[in-house]
Amino acid sequence: MASRPTVSVHSGSGEASSSLTLPAVLTAPIRLDVVQQVHKSIAKNKRQAYAVNVKAGHQTSAESWGTGRAVARIPRVGGGGTHRSGQAAFGNMCRGGRMFAPTKIWRKWHVKVNQNQRRFAVVSALAASALPSLVLARGHRIEEVDEVPLVVPTSTEALKKTKEAVQLLKGLCAYRDVIKVSNSRKLRAGIGKMRNRRHRQRRGPLIVYNEDNGIVKAFRNLPGVELVQVTRLNLLQLAPGGHLGRFVIWTEGAFSRLDEIFGTHDKASALKKDYILPSAKISNADITRVINSDEIQSVVRPAGSKVQKRPWTQHKNPLKNKGVLFRLNPYAKTLRRQEILGQERLKKKGKKQEKKASAGEAFLGTLFAP
Repeated sequence: MASRPTVSVHSGSGEASSSLTLPAVLTAPIRLDVVQQVHKSIAKNKRQAYAVNVKAGHQTSAESWGTGRAVARIPRVGGGGTHRSGQAAFGNMCRGGRMFAPTKIWRKWHVKVNQNQRRFAVVSALAASALPSLVLARGHRIEEVDEVPLVVPTSTEALKKTKEAVQLLKGLCAYRDVIKVSNSRKLRAGIGKMRNRRHRQRRGPLIVYNEDNGIVKAFRNLPGVELVQVTRLNLLQLAPGGHLGRFVIWTEGAFSRLDEIFGTHDKASALKKDYILPSAKISNADITRVINSDEIQSVVRPAGSKVQKRPWTQHKNPLKNKGVLFRLNPYAKTLRRQEILGQERLKKKGKKQEKKASAGEAFLGTLFAP
């Protein structure tokens, strides 16, 4: 097996100090369909139940007037001396009535996702975070970053001051992504601004650490920056919105533990029982190149002539078309053959059918007599 490439560890000034072997999880197959499906399901697990009041629309005494009064049989408010009396009530088509199918809190809010699917989605999101093209396509400002994935020394986990965190990001040329988030902060449209969701903004870098020796306090006040412990990697943070390519900054301690946590293609994980990384269905994803290769073209059959088929079904009359008749009724062929043979036998005998004698002139004269 060929050795995997290495990743440099960049110091606070941006210089490469040492190197680490690229973990196998970052070379796993990237399945966008799996990531989107799993993200859509697990994102529903934070929802809170809501429902309308069970009494809404029914807090009035209304009865139907029945038939015979030339009005609909919908329940109507009783009494008199007010506009409300006689008005329809209760129905979803009525003013002040209940809604159709009132919402209930026992709706199925949460969705269960298979464990292997969740792991597959996390692995795909991690692999996508190691491709600069996908990270750029997601909108992160990493044009000046030296390398992706970006690994920093373990000493970064001991930072305690935000100004030290800013200095580190500037040294790595990753602070542009934080500025992008800060400039994107906008007031939320809609009623959510009154429900503790007043602003919305983009996502910045994700810091993955091994031990929290102060790194959380150092980075937590930077806009858009999120932190997560390496054993608690979450798809909602690795692929926000189901979109692959989150900009991830690893500490050296966290990066070196990825093979232990997720295993390799031929070695099971130490923390996830019997879990082995998924393998790609094909080693070369360029199908056009595979099909046009000399190895494939030398064994395939030559292309045949193109046959133009009618875009509609042609209907044929079995009473006129013998082929269609015999296909529908195979015995018709036997009947036709017997008929032809009978005609040939008659020709050989020379028999002719005698003509019936016409009525005599005397009979016709009597028949049409005045």
